Amino acid sequence: MSVRKTIPEHSGVFFLTITCRGWHPLFDLTNGYNTVYRWFDYLKGQGHFIAGYVVMPNHLHALIAFRNTDKPINSIVGNGKRFMAYDLVKRLVQTNQQNLLRELATYVVPTERRKGKLHDVFEPSFDWKECYSDSFIEQKLNYMHENPCRGKWNLVKQPCEYVHSSAGFYLHGEQGVYPVLNVMMLKDIDLTGDVATIKI
Repeated sequence: MSVRKTIPEHSGVFFLTITCRGWHPLFDLTNGYNTVYRWFDYLKGQGHFIAGYVVMPNHLHALIAFRNTDKPINSIVGNGKRFMAYDLVKRLVQTNQQNLLRELATYVVPTERRKGKLHDVFEPSFDWKECYSDSFIEQKLNYMHENPCRGKWNLVKQPCEYVHSSAGFYLHGEQGVYPVLNVMMLKDIDLTGDVATIKI
């Protein structure tokens, strides 16, 4: 597990997992899947690349290629979590989910509460793995794409049937709800250099 570990690199391909606090299905309860896609849009606007994803009811997996940046990758992800949290809380307020809002408020530690934080929407840390090889990238893509078919979820029979996933692109060449960059194209991109021009 890579929880609470700082990413030392400023560029590279990473498999990330962000989990809702208490494993509550906040993306599903708020229909907040597009909140994740707006964060992806922001990342792409900064020159990074989204190569794969699955947004589950209570967590998300993403394969992201970060180009060289003066900001630590942990900070980039932390800012993304704050952005998504703000929107999810707004949706919970609009749908009058008072009990859940009160529970999310109990997770806020005193130091953060003094800074004005009202709710803790995501687990404090996120999991990450740097992807050094094609085989490891393929393993992580398969893992995330099969997530909706596994265990307690059993949301769909086949990975490509799950809407909030890039499985359809990798299995059938059809972009899904959110377009991704094929991982094979990352080989031609120097992530350590200036902003790349490839866009999806």
